Amino acid sequence: MLWILLAFLSAALLGFYDVFKKQSLKENAVIPVLLLNTLFSSLIFMPFIYLSGSGKIGSDSIFFCTEWSWAEQRYILVKAVIVLSSWLLAYFGLKHLPLTIVGPINATRPVMVLVGAMIIFAERLNLWQWLGVLVALIGIELLKHTSKKEGINWWRNKWIYFVFLGNVLGALSGLYDKYLMATPDNGGVGLNRMAVQSWYNIYQLGMMAVMLLCLWWPTHKKTTPFHWTWGIPLISLFLSAADFVYFYALGLDGAMISIVSMVRRGSVIVSFLCGAMIFMEKNLKAKAFDLMLVILSMLFLYLGSN
Repeated sequence: MLWILLAFLSAALLGFYDVFKKQSLKENAVIPVLLLNTLFSSLIFMPFIYLSGSGKIGSDSIFFCTEWSWAEQRYILVKAVIVLSSWLLAYFGLKHLPLTIVGPINATRPVMVLVGAMIIFAERLNLWQWLGVLVALIGIELLKHTSKKEGINWWRNKWIYFVFLGNVLGALSGLYDKYLMATPDNGGVGLNRMAVQSWYNIYQLGMMAVMLLCLWWPTHKKTTPFHWTWGIPLISLFLSAADFVYFYALGLDGAMISIVSMVRRGSVIVSFLCGAMIFMEKNLKAKAFDLMLVILSMLFLYLGSN
């Protein structure tokens, strides 16, 4: 099954995306880093929009971007708002928290997707899926106690709330992807995946430019300064590659969004190892056990969704 292999590839790319994101945010201003991320991502996809519009890329190519009217573009604009809100919260949270804590929290996103599918699409969870939800909650509870050893009180640390809320919006984005990609016969919009990925980055760039000029620039001398690091363009490169593989996998016959979403959360393994080896983070044994519970919950979710 090609789509499952692509999901694993996307997971590995996402893991390195998290690592370069953490490295770029170290003692750095969040808003300009995120602006540059959206800029480089937009620059990656703009040529595909132009080449598709000029006929140099045919409609049978995986890189083809469909041209739409505002009736279709408004759906992508909504996605851009959801994703950018999720990114802002996640970036601020990751800047102030260890990667070995943020990674396992992010890995619980499939649980949020399942709960969201249950609420929005009236889906029902089976025994394996409920076990996955339960084990994930146990893993998060243990991680909460492990975090106290580093002076992080989950109930009083606003950055924990930032990460969780960012994941809720990320899960909402995943559910919205299902709606965007599904054909009208299946209750969706039936948008071209390449065009969605291209245009939502461009919309985010515009929103981040306004945010930088209105929020960050007037007070930038009093807040965390911005400094350039080569990790910033690598954020865009690995994220764009991970999302491209993800959208391509979803377009293949037999691809299941629930399984693809769960496999992608395997990115936590890459980010956890890098957090241990590169950033030299603490309490790794306890966090590794908590992480194993989260991974076990993903296995239960896989068994319940297969």
